[in-house]
Amino acid sequence: MAATIDTSFLQDLAPSLGVMLRRRVAKTPDREAYRFLRGADWVSVTWSEAAAEVAEVAAGLLALRLRREDRVAIVANTRYEWILADLAVMCAGGATTTVYPTTAAEDAAYILADAGCRFAIVEDADQLAKIMSHRGDLPALETIIAMDAAPGALSLDDVRRRGRELLAADPEAVNRATDAIGQGDLATLIYTSGTTGRPKGVRLTQLCWVYEGEALKALGFLRTDDVNFLWLPMSHSFGKVILSAQLAVGYATAIDGRVDKIIDNLAVIKPTFMGAAPRIFEKAYGKIVSTQEAEGGLKEKIFRTAFAVGAEYERRKAAGERIGAGLALRHRLFDRLVFAKVRERFGGRVRFFISGSAPLNREIAEWFHSAGILIIEGYGLTETTAGAFCGRPIDNKFGTVGRALPGSDVRIAPDGEIQLRGPHIMSGYNNLETETADAFTPDGWLRTGDQGTLDADGFLTITGRLKDLIKTSGGKIVVPGAVEAAFKALCPYVSQFLVFGDERPYCVALVTLDPDAIAAWCAENGVAAAGYSAQVSSPEVQQLVAGYIDQLNGRLNPWETVKRWTILDADLSIESGELTPSMKVKRGLVEQGQRERIGAMYAG
Repeated sequence: MAATIDTSFLQDLAPSLGVMLRRRVAKTPDREAYRFLRGADWVSVTWSEAAAEVAEVAAGLLALRLRREDRVAIVANTRYEWILADLAVMCAGGATTTVYPTTAAEDAAYILADAGCRFAIVEDADQLAKIMSHRGDLPALETIIAMDAAPGALSLDDVRRRGRELLAADPEAVNRATDAIGQGDLATLIYTSGTTGRPKGVRLTQLCWVYEGEALKALGFLRTDDVNFLWLPMSHSFGKVILSAQLAVGYATAIDGRVDKIIDNLAVIKPTFMGAAPRIFEKAYGKIVSTQEAEGGLKEKIFRTAFAVGAEYERRKAAGERIGAGLALRHRLFDRLVFAKVRERFGGRVRFFISGSAPLNREIAEWFHSAGILIIEGYGLTETTAGAFCGRPIDNKFGTVGRALPGSDVRIAPDGEIQLRGPHIMSGYNNLETETADAFTPDGWLRTGDQGTLDADGFLTITGRLKDLIKTSGGKIVVPGAVEAAFKALCPYVSQFLVFGDERPYCVALVTLDPDAIAAWCAENGVAAAGYSAQVSSPEVQQLVAGYIDQLNGRLNPWETVKRWTILDADLSIESGELTPSMKVKRGLVEQGQRERIGAMYAG
């Protein structure tokens, strides 16, 4: 039986994130708060130093006549200044409106207009140009502030200078603004990346974020001496909820939003934990496995044997079974020869990873655990302020997303839908009363749209997305996510694998391969094709993928098997609009864009 979590924290929730920051500084003023790059060097600031910088920006915003709940757009990559700006908006009483830096100019303008933003904080001249290209559509926008030099915008340094002047004349200006904020005040507008139509602005209150941070702290596995590596896009709720937990717990966060630098940064920062989307773990798994396969011979045999021993060792340990001297000896040997090298790829100090934003394949999670790297899963929506469920290292169950956060409620509807209630639930969609009403049941529970099951201990297993379930023309139900995840665990070269077949006689799949992995495979196997499109069209790569699909089909029920498949001539990407910035596939958009290819797999 899983341990009960103390919910007494609910009696002393701070009224706002600004007060949470104030409490954190009072508890650990001299501990490291943030670490970030300045040029080529990593520098750090303590909690008291970070709070002083936040106060300057907050005071600067007040000097520019920011009012309570005024919307302030932040259009920038993940960096220290993003966090500085966000906390300053919170302390001054405003409401951050997040915009991904990859968002097209027209969509960014729609978000700013729908939110009614009076202020926009942009990263640089490129993001400024994006906003200015639709300036005429933004009548509420009064002030644009730039983090980096951008002619035509007020600089963030100038805002801080104005803030220092205000604080010199009125030292309590920011404290008064913070004290005026209540738990029900709007804190953040996050616009969801819809697959069709315009994105919806999710209204999240101060209470949502305060509760999330304290609830994650109450789970007991986060420590003040942890070091978190943050690369997640801060425009997404997953990244912001880790910062809410940081205010509650007090750990240090190292920040660099460049996805291509994740592995390099891990080696330097040596974090104790990191949040990531499943794609990051899938890619790391594929890289490690394919590298060993390419080496072949004795090294590959040792590698495979090591993971078989690691899996058996962890299985017995989890089951409380006796671990004999022979198994323990072999595990220590392989830990030194193999597993320690795998852990070193991630800095060598990781206590756990947190996977969120999409389901993680259980086999991949168990594979990492065999090497001494624990990946716990969380589950939630933007509408639940990211976190609604979270596993814990001390009672983790692979294949589940843990239990509901303490102080919240879950129920499973007759059709299997997961429905939620608690302090983390959004107040509604911005300017969309009908959509808000539709998001809730008549008795006030949030409809997630996801299907799941709860075990006797309250652990949730996600079984699929209601709207994505496939019902073949023969009446059989297929959960495409389960089939897709199984393939990703089998094939180390895959990037995306999408299964279709609703109201069709059988299932088909669209496949994309990881460009770097398949290029390396082609070079090692004498395939002379140049470029991704030519490589995936080659007979050798087609045969390679066919072999993995045969393995997949051998594990599936007959009605789930993939009868036909096509490798696309380009990988899905955020830039193409087929992936959200949090790396989730826009399935409907891909299906619409590839309808001819999908139809061809049913022809004849």
